[in-house]
Amino acid sequence: MLGGKGNGASQVQHTAPVPAHAVRFTTPVVETPAAFIIGRWAWRLLAFLVALPVRYPLSVASVAVLVGSWALWDWVGPAVVCTVAVVGGLVWRRYHRASFRRWVVLRLLGLVRGIWVYRRHWQPVLVVSGLAESYLERQYLPRIRSVVCSEWADRVRVKLVPGTAPSDFEERTPQLAHGFQAPACRVEVLGPLDVVLEFPRRDMLADPIGAMPVPDGGDAVDLAALPMGRCEDGRTWTMRLHGTHVLVAGVTGAGKGSVIWSAVRAMLPAIEAGLVRVRAVDPKRMELSYGRPLFHRYADSGEACVELLEEAVRDMQARADTYAGRLRSHTPTAEDPFEVVLLDEVAFLTAYHPDREVRRRAENAMATLTSQGRSVGFAVLAALQDPRKEVMNLRNLFPDKVALRLDEASQVDMVLGPDARDRGADAHLIDPSAPGTAFVRLEGSKIPTRVRAAYVSDADIDAMTAAETGGEGEG
Repeated sequence: MLGGKGNGASQVQHTAPVPAHAVRFTTPVVETPAAFIIGRWAWRLLAFLVALPVRYPLSVASVAVLVGSWALWDWVGPAVVCTVAVVGGLVWRRYHRASFRRWVVLRLLGLVRGIWVYRRHWQPVLVVSGLAESYLERQYLPRIRSVVCSEWADRVRVKLVPGTAPSDFEERTPQLAHGFQAPACRVEVLGPLDVVLEFPRRDMLADPIGAMPVPDGGDAVDLAALPMGRCEDGRTWTMRLHGTHVLVAGVTGAGKGSVIWSAVRAMLPAIEAGLVRVRAVDPKRMELSYGRPLFHRYADSGEACVELLEEAVRDMQARADTYAGRLRSHTPTAEDPFEVVLLDEVAFLTAYHPDREVRRRAENAMATLTSQGRSVGFAVLAALQDPRKEVMNLRNLFPDKVALRLDEASQVDMVLGPDARDRGADAHLIDPSAPGTAFVRLEGSKIPTRVRAAYVSDADIDAMTAAETGGEGEG
């Protein structure tokens, strides 16, 4: 029984409900102890000092020598050491410039650019570009591990914030390139939370490249690494042709002929030795007709082109019947040469020819060659201007792709595959005054490589045909 007022019994009081908007939740503020902050910075300083000899061995050694000399010889020691160092450096630079530049100049350049360009602007560039992460009112930034300079680019190695992915950087390469005043930015993934941002300092492909030297003898031809031109980092661009198919796309004047003729030039000794046979399809009658003596078969009209492709299919299937149960891969010999089918302006056969039957037969023959020819020594090198699917719906049957200058940004992903532009392949922005410049994406690789094909002039083609015909080539 409940008692009345003052009877000491429990009382139940009814209060009005509190509106939901009047309730406020506050997050407790946890203050970080000062000792913890000091200890953390002390640990970072210790780690930095320990890593100095590894990152900059020459600089640390030089400082140590100078300090030791100062302690031993007062002011005479440093002067002697500095004089010896300067004289030794001048002699080193005079007689071995390449190693001096690699071990001294580029390392000093990496130290200066790492401090003045990247670490100085790191936080504002990443915050503005949206690469800074926040958690509990604290900001987390990816950390620069090292900056290494090569002859043509800066490689900034970065440790990502846990919970982020390399794709965050790949989607913001234009912002990073402009933020650090570089012509481009490319992302290379080394491992978990470990990426490299590559910022070119200058264009190694600005100047035209002359025709590459012809290999010495058929045995010197490496069909898996044909010299084609130059890569952006200064290395020779080599293209694999044996065991793959290559699609080359680019607008008129982009340099498709440079890619085709560089490949033919690199195989010339093997063609002369009978280890390689080239069948040329030339609907325009302008590009490949200039070197007809070099080709095993040549066709330029629609019907003749289709018959050439169907003949190649029959030869491929006959070789496959011979190899069945005996061989699983092809080795070029005089009896079974490596067969290359060159298709210039393939869209004429697949989309533009007025005869629907010709288009159907050409597409079927190309599909058969590209889907079955790799293991038996047949390769297709095809060039086209318009990479749209309604023009060329066999793009996925070409493992290796070369994107020269293109009209639209969307065409880059059509040729090189999804996310190619996110990885720096801006083929639609290639300068029209630099024909032969392209982005290459190989089978199994996610990273497009910027290259420039060598220019094979008419005089070079004349010399090639003259060598093939014993001096009776076209003039």
